[in-house]
Amino acid sequence: MQAVKIGLMGLGTVGGGTATVLIRNCEEIARRVGRKLEVVHAAARDIADQTILDGSKVKLSEDAASVVNDPDVDIVVELIGGYSPAKELVLQAIENGKHVVTANKALIAMHGTEIFKAAEAKGVIVAYEAAVAGGIPIIKAIREGLAGNKIEWLAGIINGTGNFILTEMRDKGRDFDDVLKEAQALGYAEADPTFDVEGIDAAHKLTILASLSFGIPLQFDKTFTEGISKITREDVNFAEELGYRIKHLGIARKTDKGIEMRVHPTLIPEKRLIANVDGVMNAVLVKADAVGSTLYYGAGAGAEPTASAVVADLVDVARAMDSDVNDRVAMLGFQPASLQDTAVVSADDFETSYYVRMLADDRPGVLADVTRIFADNDISIEAVIQKEPDEGQTRACLIMMTSLIVEKNMSKALSKIEALDSIEGDVVKIRLEHLS
Repeated sequence: MQAVKIGLMGLGTVGGGTATVLIRNCEEIARRVGRKLEVVHAAARDIADQTILDGSKVKLSEDAASVVNDPDVDIVVELIGGYSPAKELVLQAIENGKHVVTANKALIAMHGTEIFKAAEAKGVIVAYEAAVAGGIPIIKAIREGLAGNKIEWLAGIINGTGNFILTEMRDKGRDFDDVLKEAQALGYAEADPTFDVEGIDAAHKLTILASLSFGIPLQFDKTFTEGISKITREDVNFAEELGYRIKHLGIARKTDKGIEMRVHPTLIPEKRLIANVDGVMNAVLVKADAVGSTLYYGAGAGAEPTASAVVADLVDVARAMDSDVNDRVAMLGFQPASLQDTAVVSADDFETSYYVRMLADDRPGVLADVTRIFADNDISIEAVIQKEPDEGQTRACLIMMTSLIVEKNMSKALSKIEALDSIEGDVVKIRLEHLS
């Protein structure tokens, strides 16, 4: 049977890993597909620097458009990243009748609706397993493995850089800025780490997971995003004392008010398996009605772990490319016409518990003032801990844990508490999820 011919756009970390896996495992892959997957054309910014395809018969170019327009290419693999020119190249590939595999979460989260519509019109497939959680097959698990379930919620550690930083802060008592510099030196974080530490990368991925889970359109602009740059080692330590760990979670939940999509630092009980996912590893916990809770764990980045997902997509596309369009798995798991424009819950209406920390005058009546303000805003306090002031200091550290409350009530209460003369500076608040 004739080989499936592949065009690679990008020979960086993931592109190089993809080429390596395709070459090394070519016979095993052919046994699974029934024919060979053969790279025939590859593009990179500087082909003189690449060595992985040396000695092969692969056509090399510095112009990615030449891959898209190559009549010999059946499947285009987009590993350039970013919004542009990736979007234009992918749309041109689709227009040329080529199937597409991509690892580009930003592209799918922002422009997936347009891309999938174009692919549907041309009868081609767009596969994107590597866009979320690297080598963990979470998209296939939700789209196919859990297809008989109603998914209730999911929570994921889906950015390895942020997880590495929080792990180092907890295990070694280090400050955020110090660990961030190390993450950059190790190559976990970019020179501009904003996408990682401010939650944008995780929000791209959560947008995709929410759409797959609940059959809603991709809506990155409605995903609430809060980073970890304000997390202190004091809060990490206090959380540990209380039996919790702080993780940067992406959470999607179906509620009576609509769909919650939020990325933020979160206290999780330390006994939860996901609370013990450390370093650069990723994990996604999914709660569904029939199967219950399932946890997916593994490497969320890296050359070969991500290449594993890219090649798995290539295998799926090669198996399905000659089938009838109606027999293929829908790109978002739900038939396009059945996607529901369910309301997305605003941040004011999130319901969660809270960890709250403040510096307060160490004198009678202060705690009563704070608890009265909470009570006036329908906030129940489940626990209060007072850390005595250091010698020579006049302010004590108050830590409070709340029951489940509406976010807007917490915001109102904290604005009034911060206005008290007895409270110094801003009050720290971190959401808390039991994930039970």
